[in-house]
Amino acid sequence: MFSARTRRSCAITAAGLLIPLTLTACSTGQAPSGGADVAKVDGKISMTYLQKQGDQEYFVGEAAGAKAKAAELGVDLKVVNLGTDANKTVSEAKAAIAQKSNGLIVVVPDPAVGPQVVQTAKDAKVALLTSDDQICTTGPDPTVCTSDTLVPRIGFSGEQMGGEVGKRAAEEFKKAGWNPAETRTISAWKQDVTVCTDRVKAAKNAFFAGAGANVQNIDVATDNTPTGAQDKIAATVTANTGVKHWVVWGCNDENVQGGVTALENAGFKADNVIGVGLGAYLACKNWNSGKPSGMRAALFINGSDVGALAVQTMYDKLKNGKDFPKEAFAPTKMVDASNWKASGVTCS
Repeated sequence: MFSARTRRSCAITAAGLLIPLTLTACSTGQAPSGGADVAKVDGKISMTYLQKQGDQEYFVGEAAGAKAKAAELGVDLKVVNLGTDANKTVSEAKAAIAQKSNGLIVVVPDPAVGPQVVQTAKDAKVALLTSDDQICTTGPDPTVCTSDTLVPRIGFSGEQMGGEVGKRAAEEFKKAGWNPAETRTISAWKQDVTVCTDRVKAAKNAFFAGAGANVQNIDVATDNTPTGAQDKIAATVTANTGVKHWVVWGCNDENVQGGVTALENAGFKADNVIGVGLGAYLACKNWNSGKPSGMRAALFINGSDVGALAVQTMYDKLKNGKDFPKEAFAPTKMVDASNWKASGVTCS
């Protein structure tokens, strides 16, 4: 999920959740980090969910799913928006511990704070679980950490998601019948976020496996925001005169939306752009407008499912002493202008 390292996996079916989910909880000979010294809680359970970018549509949904599951289980849950402030992760973790929170679920703005968050939770004997993004117990970069030093994580499979995006992009490319020599693909993502790298790498592999053509790819480093991606991709387009067709994918909807907008502003018609988003919460706005758009499809990832599963997983640990799985994944679905509404995508 988080790097190209080979892992031995074992799947079990999650029970008692809102939806069917696949859990992987595989032995490395050591207990998963994040809850080895945590005692079971006999009374009321208190949890704190620390989220980066809490005002983003995906994370709003994640918080809603977490709150709904907490209410169902009788858990006291506090959700904290960290924004993009990595330092706030540690201070809010300490504040939650001071307020007697039994468990912390964290979406870090920057994985570099991982070891400090882990140590803070360990010192207080508080259970720690990450959602969405990975952190490591021993260093700032999860990509170079061994499996047994990665904190248990709830989210989506980056490899599976990226593969679906790349496969759909290849299908759209073949359908368009573009000349490969006149086409470029753009891979846009924040390159120090491990799960983003996993997604993009898988998208590339799936695209080139399915496209049956040699198309030049351009990697674009962004900050994972629409405006940031738009600026970076606009510069890339300007530097590549003569390209007639563009295929865009990235870590999330923000990157692809930024790319589609940049290409539109550069004068490219929707027929000459293939954007395949990841999230669908921004892609749907293009389809809802009724105007032609280069956003051809998007992989729908429901943050509500992740939030609910994270709370359930933490509850099982604190109430029943059940070990955290190394990873737990929620399902995904590809959507487009024809089916996004029926698929349950929330488009604000």
